[in-house]
Amino acid sequence: MAKLRDRREAALYLARPGRLAVVIDDLAELCGPTSGVVELPHRLMWHPNRQFDLDDPAFLQWMYEIVLCESIRREELRTWLDGPTLIRLWRSLYLPSGVRRAWEERHQSLRLAE
Repeated sequence: MAKLRDRREAALYLARPGRLAVVIDDLAELCGPTSGVVELPHRLMWHPNRQFDLDDPAFLQWMYEIVLCESIRREELRTWLDGPTLIRLWRSLYLPSGVRRAWEERHQSLRLAE
């Protein structure tokens, strides 16, 4: 019974089937780029063109969605995300409910973001 409950609870925080969402402890740790062109590593995005122009709001949002869903290490979050930018974009990001729930439970500022 306990294992079933643990699996159900873990399912609340899935980025996708079989992968738990990774959440940083403090948004101030997120010091990634906020402008210019960046290229995500293959580990995060399996596509020939992995470049994102962060000065284009649509590409910025898309990169944040990818990093939040595909990261398996906190270091990836620290490298590619920026705390104030994450707060600003939070409500417009298209994320699995498990990712959104995991981040909002850890960071009240995201729950309150408008």
